[in-house]
Amino acid sequence: MKRVGVDPAPRRSGPTWAQFLKAQASGILACDFFSVETVMLTRLYCFAVVAHASRRVHMLGITANPSAGWVAQQARNLMLDLGDRIGDFRFLIRDRDTKYTALFDEVFTTEGIRVVLTAPQAPRMNSIMERWVGSVRRELLDRILILNERHLRKVLAGYETHFNGHRPHRALQQASPLRALPDPVDADIKVTRQDRLGGLLHEYAQVA
Repeated sequence: MKRVGVDPAPRRSGPTWAQFLKAQASGILACDFFSVETVMLTRLYCFAVVAHASRRVHMLGITANPSAGWVAQQARNLMLDLGDRIGDFRFLIRDRDTKYTALFDEVFTTEGIRVVLTAPQAPRMNSIMERWVGSVRRELLDRILILNERHLRKVLAGYETHFNGHRPHRALQQASPLRALPDPVDADIKVTRQDRLGGLLHEYAQVA
């Protein structure tokens, strides 16, 4: 068509992807897998979900064999964790990984949540989830040797607690997903530091 002088058709209706994400942020969940190699060269698959508006992360599960039944069960566990908040969400963003089956999608669609697929080889369409995976690698997994699944489960649980309860986010005006905005800085305040995961992560709090 281009050779004969016919240009691509303009967008006739509907928002752009960026407009969709901004307008529907309060009702969007996004999920993704990432892999971790242990010191024994075992590959473990980790599955996580993030809420776009609050940036709250749910670390759903870790396994060496992400079967269709296992993945669907993690989705059911998420529904239980959300409880009454299920009604707040309308969309789930996921990629086209074959680990996601019709059984997985059905868990969400039965709750009225529409599954939205990203385009092939377009990680930016799931940028918030991808950014979290990048954060957990840079701040944790690239700095520690993982022994086995039990060890990985422990360190990721610690990171999830830190990320949701203490780590500031620019999108939340430096608040964390589960905490209110920080108080204004006072030059005379005293601050305490708590180390997590052997000092890999630091948390700071104002002395009452």
